[in-house]
Amino acid sequence: MSDHRVVEEPAEGGGAALEAGGWLGVLPVAFVATGADGRIVRWDQVAQELLGYRAREAVGRHIVELLHPEADRSLGRSLWEAAAAGRGVMGAVTAWHRDGRPVELEIWARPVAGDRSGAGLLVFAADAHAAGRVRGSSAVWDGLFSRSPIGIAVLDTRLRFLRVNPALQAMNGLPETAHVGRTLAQLLPQVTAAPMEEVMRRVLGTGEPVLDFRRTGRTPADPGHDRVWSCSYVRLEDAAGRPVGITASMVDITEQERATAELEASRRRLALLNEATLRIGTTLDLDRTAQELAEVAVPAFADAVTVDVVESLVADGDPGSGLVGGAALRRLGKAPLGGSAIAGVLAPLGGTLTFPATAPYTQVLAERQPYLLARLDARSIAPAERYSDKPARLLRLGVHSVMMVPLIARGVVSGLATFYRAATGEPFAAADVTLAADLAGRAAVCVDNARLYAREHDTAVVLQRSMLPQHVTPPPGVEIAHRYLAASDTNEVGGDWYDVVPLPGGRAALMIGDVMGHGIPAAAVMGRLSSTVRALARLNLDPGHVLQQLEAVLADLAEPMLATFLYVVADPATGRCQLTRAGHPPPAVVTSDGHAQLLDLPSGVPLGIGGHDFTTTEITLPPGSLLVLYTDGLVEARGRDIDERLAELTRLLSHPDPSLSHLCDTLLTQLLPASADDDIALLVARIGTRPTDGT
Repeated sequence: MSDHRVVEEPAEGGGAALEAGGWLGVLPVAFVATGADGRIVRWDQVAQELLGYRAREAVGRHIVELLHPEADRSLGRSLWEAAAAGRGVMGAVTAWHRDGRPVELEIWARPVAGDRSGAGLLVFAADAHAAGRVRGSSAVWDGLFSRSPIGIAVLDTRLRFLRVNPALQAMNGLPETAHVGRTLAQLLPQVTAAPMEEVMRRVLGTGEPVLDFRRTGRTPADPGHDRVWSCSYVRLEDAAGRPVGITASMVDITEQERATAELEASRRRLALLNEATLRIGTTLDLDRTAQELAEVAVPAFADAVTVDVVESLVADGDPGSGLVGGAALRRLGKAPLGGSAIAGVLAPLGGTLTFPATAPYTQVLAERQPYLLARLDARSIAPAERYSDKPARLLRLGVHSVMMVPLIARGVVSGLATFYRAATGEPFAAADVTLAADLAGRAAVCVDNARLYAREHDTAVVLQRSMLPQHVTPPPGVEIAHRYLAASDTNEVGGDWYDVVPLPGGRAALMIGDVMGHGIPAAAVMGRLSSTVRALARLNLDPGHVLQQLEAVLADLAEPMLATFLYVVADPATGRCQLTRAGHPPPAVVTSDGHAQLLDLPSGVPLGIGGHDFTTTEITLPPGSLLVLYTDGLVEARGRDIDERLAELTRLLSHPDPSLSHLCDTLLTQLLPASADDDIALLVARIGTRPTDGT
């Protein structure tokens, strides 16, 4: 056997034994012991596998003879000189296998104290090629362990730290010496260790690795903030496959988790805004709009919400002139409406609330800025306790965060929305203020639209009613009854009107019209047409000529407008009637025997289209017949066929009430829903004297 690279080192360094021990469990290492005389006293199974000698063949033989049976004694001399000097030996040697082939070995030898006869040797040996491969892997492992940005730890089977790399030391804020020998629960009490240790025990027991197990906690490196880690665990095994420990790798993913959470929060905010767009402002009703804002925010954004509108705006559409003396607010929105202890503390819907000038409610309105109380506590509610016990009650119910946001649209502050969070919800933050402002802004526009609509609606109603005939005086022989019904408050007022004008010769002009459109413009055009046609009727013009003049009136308007119109000239003495129709619903006739029918007249085109002539039809009615004139609001209904509605009208007229006033009421009651979608004008005229029984 020839020796190579034999290196001596001080025995007290222990390097040879330590390095040899480092291979244990990684590759097969032979263990050989000699006495002071150099004869082998121990020869293990790995030694037999390396060199082929059985223990009975090796024990008792001199180690030099066994390892080096030929003449070269340099290894023996090195060993004995080292033993005499108390030093260890490391080196690469070539030994001869029992079957005569060479075996490259790496050895680690050091003297051990013996009896009076001298020191013996402990020799560790391993296949040189295998040791080289392991040494290369170990260098990679050591480099990875020391330089990796990933936190790495090696733990024993009792889950005590054995080794910790610098990255994990930085994560935990503790040096390696603080880790070694301690469990995770002992080392970091602010990290929930039980689930992590449970996972590691499972890995030790099954051998199945666990990847990306996520935990949250705090360490001395950042004691004021929660951190999130992605943990992976792999079992360590010896050459026989027995578990000897576990390696844990940890990546701090706090920033990624924060980014993911922010992205998810942004998605939720966008979804809530989209929902608000669909659900807020479905009508022009102020109360409904306020309630829609409250309902859309619960429970997705807050545990409870109230919406309060300036009292003067609710009462007369005026947002008020100032808040120097405090604020009076009407509660129009609240969610949830029931089933919540928190909602039970808050003032009910419809109530008027008054606040002093120094109250947050008033300040939000005056300064037009949100008010955020991220942490509600006894100190923060102390100023309000002089006025109400509700803040203290809310605090006891778990409310911990409150936010108020003004409702502002077109420069007008119409009220404010208050949001409450309780229980485990996170406190309101800056992003929540932004979202609440967006929700309130959308609602504020709808509230202001409702305010403006209510003002225009009221103006249009007043204008239209002022232009309807106040005192209708028909000529002798003509009996009339009439009704005008404005659309419900949630629908715009139209341009419906009617009139009766006495004509020379005891005749009467009966007329009814409907300006297409809604609101003040339609009412204004209606007034212009009604005034014009009254003047034209008194000139005793032919009905067709009257309609042509009305056509000219509409042509003079700056903005195009259309109107349907029905004009009737009736002579009660003869029953002769001239009827001219301009796109208006057909009139109904009811004879004294109860026969009702719709008159088949040329429909014509609405006024305002131009370029068309109007046809006048002449009929003669039996004495006492009824003419029924109406606008489309009486017979048109959503989801109903117009022919069915007209048939229903004639059915009701087949049993007319002797009182024309009662007949009008019957038609309105039977044909209309609870609230009308459109204006309705109705004019019923009895032409001539009814025949009496026996005449």
